[in-house]
Parts: sequence; structure tokens; C-alpha cells
Amino acid sequence: MKPIMERKIPVGDGLHLHAVEAGEGPLLLMIHGFPGLAWSWRHQMLPFAAAGFRAVAIDSLGYGGSDRPLDPALYASDRMQAYLLALLDHYGADRAVVIGQDFGAQYAWNLAVRAPGRVRALVATIPYDYDLAGRALLGAAERLPPGAPARPDMASPDHRPSERFAAMAQAHFVHFHYFQTVGPADRELGGALADYLRRSFHALSAAGDLWAWKALPSEGTGYLDALPPAPPLPWPWLSEAEFATFVARYDHADPARRMIGGLNSYRTADRNWEIGRAWADADVTVPTLMLLGAADPSFAFFPDWEDRLRRRVPGLAGIVAIEGAGHLVQQEKPEAFNAAVLDFLAGLQSDF
Repeated sequence: MKPIMERKIPVGDGLHLHAVEAGEGPLLLMIHGFPGLAWSWRHQMLPFAAAGFRAVAIDSLGYGGSDRPLDPALYASDRMQAYLLALLDHYGADRAVVIGQDFGAQYAWNLAVRAPGRVRALVATIPYDYDLAGRALLGAAERLPPGAPARPDMASPDHRPSERFAAMAQAHFVHFHYFQTVGPADRELGGALADYLRRSFHALSAAGDLWAWKALPSEGTGYLDALPPAPPLPWPWLSEAEFATFVARYDHADPARRMIGGLNSYRTADRNWEIGRAWADADVTVPTLMLLGAADPSFAFFPDWEDRLRRRVPGLAGIVAIEGAGHLVQQEKPEAFNAAVLDFLAGLQSDF
């Protein structure tokens, strides 16, 4: 088997994405979320390559070794899709297995819905259409009467996401709203890189407390005020050396670009919601595995996701919840994660 290789791939708009790859065979593309990197898939690269796939993990636009433009328009879902399709074309892959976590799952679901002929199979760690720019699987038609105020909903066919985030922020601090304004979060998180990553990783894990921010007002609160301190490293799933790699790869000479990939993913929510209207009533027909951490704190946003998902994803092969894992499931419980993915793909072997 070939060793792990790294390359910069042109994807359009004069931009390049950093990719890490191992193995030969059908393309298996892994897309991280925030905070994450291609490094988030370090436990998956060699096992998936050994199983006969060309395993590729990317730093998404704005992260790590990929280009980090400041313009939010370059991060909108239509552009992100174009970049992913350019990656597939670069590798000569008519279709790929696509695995997405957090924002990466949003991109993966979109690819499966908007370009289903390019996706052999999909693995996602958050529900379809329940993301920041989604409609909660309710379709395109608005549900509230004209003139009704925005409700504090994570995903909805009613009102733009930024309006709903502002409604949330009337009750308490919420980072979705805080991140919308360019400047404050960029300075705060970029100026405390290691502290933010440590706190965020722990809060998102099975052992963390992501929801501590609900006890704080929006006025005068930054995200580091809302994230509890994290215990010292190492943790059962993250060593000091692994964490140091995250910090080094997020770092940038321009502090405004250290977190720009994640922050611009929040700032494109309204634009993505508008783009998504055309597909809001589309079901997901490609073979799909929903693979989540059983203790993922983000699922408090999605109280009735499972029934809706089963109705709207006719390609659903199964839902697997991994015990002892939170939002960073592929890192927290890599052996269980890898086994579930490979078992799912083995059932589709005739399609490769």
C-alpha cells in the first residue's frame, strides 16, 4: 500500500484545497466540520485504505493547509459543492463514497441530493436538512403566517437563519448569532487559538458541556465566556501531541484567517438557506448510513430528527449510535466508527 501522501488541488475560483490520501481503489472522501481538519480523520486513513479504498481527507476551504480567503461568498454551498466536484474530477472518480462530520456532513448531504450521480454512498454524523441552513426536513413551504415573528429554531422553512439566531439570542448567548458579525469572534478566537480549540473539543465531546452558554446573556458575552474550561490533556481520545498538531495547523500569520473557515460557514447560513430552497423537497436516495455519537450534545437541537429522517431518506441503510462518543465521534471512538462504516460499505460491495 502506498504511504500517506499530501497535495494541493486546484478546485476553481483560483483556490486550492489541501488533501491527504492513502491507498488505491474507489474514492472515499472525508469532510470535517468546525473545529476540525483533515487531521480529524487520522484514525480512518489507513484502515479505510487497507479495506481497498483510496482514502482522501481534506482541509476544507479556510482551514489548515487549504487556501483561506476572507470573502464569505466563496464559502456558500454552491461554491463548496463545486470545489468537491472538482476534487472528484481531479481523482478521476465518477462517483465517491462521501463521509461528512458537522459542516462536512452538511456538504455531504448536499452533494448526495444535488449531484446524486456522483455519490456511491453517504455516511453522515448529523441529520439531513437539520443543519444551520436547513429546514428541518419540513420542505420549502413556510409554516408560519405572514408577519409572524421569527422563532428560536435551529432549522426551519420560516425566516432566514440569522433572524432565528437573533431570536435565540434574545433569551441567552448563542454562538450562531455571535459569529454572524465579522470581527469580534475572529479576534477573540484567533487570539486564543489553543485555549479555544481545547475548550471546544471538550465541550463537543461526550464528556463536555456544550450547553453552558444558555446560562449567559448575549450582551457582553464572548464564546470563551460560554465554553467551560477543559481538563488538562491528555484525554482518552486526544493526546498532547495530537492536540498540538491541531493548533499548529490552524495557526496563520494573519489572525483574522485562523478561524475563517469555520466562521464563514456560519456567515453563509442565510445564503445557503436561500440556495437550499430549490432542493428542500428532495429526498435522499443514495445508500446512506447515519452514524452518530450517542452522547452528541448537538442533538438537543434536533428533538424529532429520526422520524423525519426515515421518511425523507429512502436510501437509509441504518442508524448507528456509538456509545461513549459525542460530536467528534470519529476521533472519540475510532474503532467503532470504522467498523460501522466498513460494515455498511461491505453490504454495498457489488456497487464498487
